[in-house]
Amino acid sequence: MGKVVYLVRHCEAEGQAPHAKLTPEGKRQAEELALFFGKVKIERIISSPFVRARSTALPIAESKGLSIEQNSDLAERVLSSQDEENWLEKLRDSFLDVHLKYKGGESSIEAMTRAYKVLKEISGDRPTVIVTHGNLMTLLLRCFDKRFGFEEWKALTNPDVFRISETGGHVSVKRVWEG
Repeated sequence: MGKVVYLVRHCEAEGQAPHAKLTPEGKRQAEELALFFGKVKIERIISSPFVRARSTALPIAESKGLSIEQNSDLAERVLSSQDEENWLEKLRDSFLDVHLKYKGGESSIEAMTRAYKVLKEISGDRPTVIVTHGNLMTLLLRCFDKRFGFEEWKALTNPDVFRISETGGHVSVKRVWEG
């Protein structure tokens, strides 16, 4: 069958801080995600340690009788340690130049490398859900399809789900969330 990974962007949250919780709508979305994965074979769930990601993964894990593995390599990318007035422009530029790095931040290539490492460590016979964040998710998808960039990041929803499947050395990426 090959490797199957469902890459999930967390549900609607109260903010961007690591401790930001899901909104009431985000909690409803997380329950909807659990229903979405109801008939899908899942054997492993790996999540960013951020509260909003773990809270997104929890209903899926409970419905499948699985534990959530936390992995700091799935934490959202820090663009800069400074508040940037034109952060959206800087984010766009970081997709255009994957080596661009702002003060106290992480370049796109650095973030892609750490996230891709998590994906490579997944066994091919264990369908897995990975719950992460929009920027990092887009960068991870870019590892398989160079067309993923700033505009694709802007088009993501909270939540969002992409299926990455690898069979015989061929990788396919498909958006499967229509919520």
